[in-house]
Amino acid sequence: MTDSLISSAYTQALEVIGSVEPRIADATRQELADQRGSLKLIASENYASPAVLLTMGTWFSDKYAEGTVGHRFYAGCQNVDTVESLAAEHARELFGAPYAYVQPHSGIDANLVAFWSILANKVETPALEKHQAKNVNELSEADWEELRHELGNQRLLGMSLDAGGHLTHGFRPNISGKMFHQQQYGTDPETGLLDYDAVAAKAREFRPLVLVAGYSAYPRRVNFAKMREIADEVGAVLMVDMAHFAGLVAGKVFTGDEDPVPHAHLVTTTTHKSLRGPRGGMVLAQEEFAADVDRGCPMVLGGPLSHVMAAKAVALAEARHSSFRAYAQQIADNAQSLAAGFLERDARLVTGGTDNHLVLLDVSTFGLTGRQAESALLDAGVVTNRNSIPADPNGAWYTSGIRLGTPALTTRGFGHDEFDKVAELIVDVLSNTEAGTTKAGGPSKASYTLADGVADRVKAQSAELLDKHPLYPGLVLG
Repeated sequence: MTDSLISSAYTQALEVIGSVEPRIADATRQELADQRGSLKLIASENYASPAVLLTMGTWFSDKYAEGTVGHRFYAGCQNVDTVESLAAEHARELFGAPYAYVQPHSGIDANLVAFWSILANKVETPALEKHQAKNVNELSEADWEELRHELGNQRLLGMSLDAGGHLTHGFRPNISGKMFHQQQYGTDPETGLLDYDAVAAKAREFRPLVLVAGYSAYPRRVNFAKMREIADEVGAVLMVDMAHFAGLVAGKVFTGDEDPVPHAHLVTTTTHKSLRGPRGGMVLAQEEFAADVDRGCPMVLGGPLSHVMAAKAVALAEARHSSFRAYAQQIADNAQSLAAGFLERDARLVTGGTDNHLVLLDVSTFGLTGRQAESALLDAGVVTNRNSIPADPNGAWYTSGIRLGTPALTTRGFGHDEFDKVAELIVDVLSNTEAGTTKAGGPSKASYTLADGVADRVKAQSAELLDKHPLYPGLVLG
């Protein structure tokens, strides 16, 4: 695709949008300018290709297509069948999975599909058989009461939020924490690393139906073969959420015991983040769960977003190219460079480093909360997000850490030297930020003061890096 063709496509699209609501067109142009002019280090964000982005803006958006390929509740879905089939085919081939379900709208939707598929497979069907019913219509109200109790009283064991787990892994305020009787495993208090013996002991004590592995803020790799051994020992289903590191699995950076697909019963993921596709979700499953997962709509989901499934197919096709493997390896290499840059400047990292795509920086050593650090960095044009660290004294809102990821800037072409400079700029900002005080004179967790001139200095140095690696090079909006 030529630069002129891409520029023409977006220029004309914005002209059409602007003819109806010019403020939306203006905001879209400004978003591109903002992304081009900032150091984006959000670990869950990336830059999708023009082909992926353009795929979402088509008339597939107009289709209702509840059901599955060849079995829709609406007529006229033959082209949607093609789109969904291609996306699933690319996913199976890319990850080596027996079955792929590409309808989930998001990562949480993918997790809900997986959770309910496990409940249907492991609880509902045996319970129905116990009642010797031919179908659900034959169940009495007493039968349903027993089923509701069984479905609502199952156990889930997932990684705690402060240790690096995700909200959907059993965090109490999340629906996953309300669906299940849940407990959580953490990390070693000294090293911050997963202790598989401790996880196994917890599983033996708790006897969960579901053991959830995967993370959103754990800067190390996971041995999924060991997690499967733990699950098998206690009769649990191993579900892995690889939303953050799916690109490293697709790019063969994670292989063998670190590749969750051969070891887990079900694997969920988003299709953006390190996979560099559209915002959406996906479920990979062993054959045992395929039929249950295939009922994600209408079990959990509404109508699939056909235009997004089409974009997933394009992104997954891109990820099957050999160039994606080089990109995935560069993500991991750049994370090592970023971590080394911090350590050389005496910053503290959770677990002392990284071997995936993210770095978790403990900002308490700068006398700051995560919220203060996040805000000060944004003032200087560095986009991050605050994040809890193990045993965080500031909780999940203010936090004591910031999470930094390398996928987006790697897409722009950043390498070792640039990420070392990024670490230098971040330390510069944090070293020149002071926590504020409350009206009562006590320490504030939110207010801060950034020393004069620091934001401008960092923005100028960032601009030098960004100008060498333009975002969507060749894309010029008329």
